[in-house]
Amino acid sequence: MHFQEWLRSLRSSAGLKGSESEDLWSLLPSLPLSSFSLSSLSLSSSSLLGLGALASLTAYWLVTRPRPMRPPCDLQAQSVAVNGDPSCRRSALLKDDSLLEFYYDDTKTAYDMFQRGLKISGNGPCLGFRKPGQPYQWISYTEVAEQAQVLGSGLLAKGCQPNPQQFVGIFAQNRPEWIISELACYTYSMAVVPLYDTLGLEAMVHILNLAEISLVICDREEKAASLLENKEKGVTPKLSCLVLFNNFSEAFVERAKASEVEVLKLEQLMDLGRQNLKDPVPPQPQDLAVVCFTSGTTGKPKGAMITHGNIASNTSSVIKILEGSFVIQQEDVSISYLPLAHMFERMIQVSMFCHGARVGFYQGDISLLMDDIKTLKPTFFPVVPRLLNRIYDKILGSVTSPLRRALLHYAVRRKQAELSSGVVRNNSLWDKLVFNRIQASLGGNLRFALTASAPISPTVLSFLRATLGCLIFEGYGQTECTAGCTFSMPGDWSAGHVGAPLPCAMVKLVDIPDMKYYAKNGEGEICIRGPSVFRGYLRDPERTADALDSDGWLHSGDVGQWLPNGTLRIIDRKKHIFKLSQGEYIAPEKIENVYMRCVPVLQVFVHGDSLQSYLIGIVVPDPEVFVDWAKERGFVGSYEELCQNPDVKNAVLEDMKAVGKEAGLKSFEQVKDLHLHPETFSVANGLLTPTLKSRRADIRRVFQEQISSMYSKTAI
Repeated sequence: MHFQEWLRSLRSSAGLKGSESEDLWSLLPSLPLSSFSLSSLSLSSSSLLGLGALASLTAYWLVTRPRPMRPPCDLQAQSVAVNGDPSCRRSALLKDDSLLEFYYDDTKTAYDMFQRGLKISGNGPCLGFRKPGQPYQWISYTEVAEQAQVLGSGLLAKGCQPNPQQFVGIFAQNRPEWIISELACYTYSMAVVPLYDTLGLEAMVHILNLAEISLVICDREEKAASLLENKEKGVTPKLSCLVLFNNFSEAFVERAKASEVEVLKLEQLMDLGRQNLKDPVPPQPQDLAVVCFTSGTTGKPKGAMITHGNIASNTSSVIKILEGSFVIQQEDVSISYLPLAHMFERMIQVSMFCHGARVGFYQGDISLLMDDIKTLKPTFFPVVPRLLNRIYDKILGSVTSPLRRALLHYAVRRKQAELSSGVVRNNSLWDKLVFNRIQASLGGNLRFALTASAPISPTVLSFLRATLGCLIFEGYGQTECTAGCTFSMPGDWSAGHVGAPLPCAMVKLVDIPDMKYYAKNGEGEICIRGPSVFRGYLRDPERTADALDSDGWLHSGDVGQWLPNGTLRIIDRKKHIFKLSQGEYIAPEKIENVYMRCVPVLQVFVHGDSLQSYLIGIVVPDPEVFVDWAKERGFVGSYEELCQNPDVKNAVLEDMKAVGKEAGLKSFEQVKDLHLHPETFSVANGLLTPTLKSRRADIRRVFQEQISSMYSKTAI
């Protein structure tokens, strides 16, 4: 028997391709193939057995070795110029310039998407919740659909109209009743207006009056009382009904009655719906689904009008990009903790519902989130960069010995080498030896994570892609384009960009002469057009005209750069730019994102104005690493004491300047002084928006004394 024949038989039995059998041959001794036959070798039987074992092991390795993910397009050409204009691009997944509106023919609205999941899953689990120390309990798709219909019928019985001009407020934390209330509205073509704590009294009054909301669904008496207080003051005259998930006092009912406001428990409204059950009145794609008020960093909130068609096209585009690499299955489960009042979390949930998958809610206490994750064991993890940064810091902070640190970094490099060849897995030797505890801390079942809402450091993203062993995608967008307009391409695990345009969006860059960004150089303000772009701001034509131009392009205020492979990089911010006294333009958020890479820095706020010649900063040091970082530099003290030590401040400032210089910041973009503050900026203290962006005006106000003090020193 000739060796070539034997090799062919081995190849066919192992299912090897020709190139792989040649790989196998290359592992064996270099002998002439043409005249080589087993009978011509005078080998002992033990040598033949050894040779056969080697060949079998090699064949096994070739068959079972990890396969790189096959990308859906050429990763060197992920987007295509529209009409020959390289500054305007669309997804390479599209056959032509026609943008994607629907992926499934039967899912053209958010209501349709849930109905599709209902057909797939039926009595399967849909919404999960838990009590402290308990396992998750589940409400089935059938139960959710039934409860939504009776609740919607109850809303109609209370005078709501089954059309998209009817606005219903929802003022609650993430929980199953939130989704059931939303679906109740969609079942009868009503539109949802989410409310949230940090909007503040003035903004809440503005929203209730602008949308003419008469009925608000709340979770707790405290929230309902804040709304009732406005009615008592006579500033929200149309408010007439409050529906609560939780129990409430009789005194509150009497107080509300005095202001002609009816208070009902959710069950009471559902009982009323059962007695007056109506057939569904499903919405159309062009109908309004939600008015999402963006808190903004200044001024009154704007109500972005999002249609069912917007939601369907955006969700469909993500499904299109992931086809062939990640298909959401009925067994998948997502953890819900990001605010449902914002589109990012809502789009995640719609995607899950469309495939009959599950959504488990956290208990409502962010300090218990990791316990909820370990209990739920999610396969799908929506996340914001701040949380990924915390996970990254915790991993590095937990490795104290030089040997373990060296092993961690070596294992990360080996996994990153696999990633660069397109292989994503969590069953390698390094996963078993080094990363298993990290993966177990997030439940051990993660298949997919999506980060959005703010830029993430390429270092952190690459590190976590290696250590978590799951697909981590990055998206970019804003409320006004229904969450996303670009998305990572499967198989492209490089960092430093936000992917290519989604199939529902054209993205173009336009000149910003003041900042010296020009589209001809592949740089400019990011503008988006397509079926996922919002209808405008509710009853606010002036600000709608600022955001949407006459050709339907949404102007984002962000500055982007096209990379040679057709992906987009966010390089600057237009909206918060200001001038220093000598005329230099400053984009503080770009500088803050650079300084966030400093080891001792958890949060940073960069400030300057046209009367000053230099920048200063407010820095919140990272409590988990700051004390040790300072000790390594000879400074000893508690976290609070170190924040007050001027020498420590100077050490932090030097570290920030070094990182800034390495990142290419110009001299005038570097802060010249800073104040160390021991309390983190948070939603609770009013210094962050619910999407975890800095409330710049509020931070300036809170730290006005420190800012004035820094500028009162001799000019630098």
